[in-house]
Amino acid sequence: MSVKPLIAMVLMAAAAPSLLDVEYRPLAGKTPVNLNQQQGGKVLLIVNTASKCGFTPQYEGLEALQQRYAERGFAVLGFPSNDFRGQEPGSEEEIQEFCTLTYGVKFPMYEKVQVVGKDATPLYQRLREATGVEPGWNFHKYLVSRDGRVVGNWPSKVKPDDPELVAAIERELQAPAPSR
Repeated sequence: MSVKPLIAMVLMAAAAPSLLDVEYRPLAGKTPVNLNQQQGGKVLLIVNTASKCGFTPQYEGLEALQQRYAERGFAVLGFPSNDFRGQEPGSEEEIQEFCTLTYGVKFPMYEKVQVVGKDATPLYQRLREATGVEPGWNFHKYLVSRDGRVVGNWPSKVKPDDPELVAAIERELQAPAPSR
């Protein structure tokens, strides 16, 4: 390979935005935060959520994962979405109240977003580009390594305590945190 194409490849890679270099408001919050600055270096399970879905009870399992692994550098990130049959119609305040009171959710939840199609939010566009898969329904799960790579994704029917998902989380948690 000649030097010019190699330099072009390096420049393109350097210019590509990091998966987590995006800003979102915490659910019902006013000030956006950069996910890379707030969550970077952790193993993340990114999930599109909805309050009126048959999979909504997965909130309980997601919170259990958060509690079980948070001390080891893990976080569940929830992104409410109304993309699938209007199953998240409420305001952000209503979503927050429902998640807290009904399921005791304490893991980070962010603003209501679109997760599919051409109007998908930048994070979900990047998740789709990285995996070739966009959510087919609510509670689709993407596992992101400590260094910001998508290392797996699971459809809605896969519960948070699924042995394959738990094994993948544990595998990623064994990797050392990147130096900052």
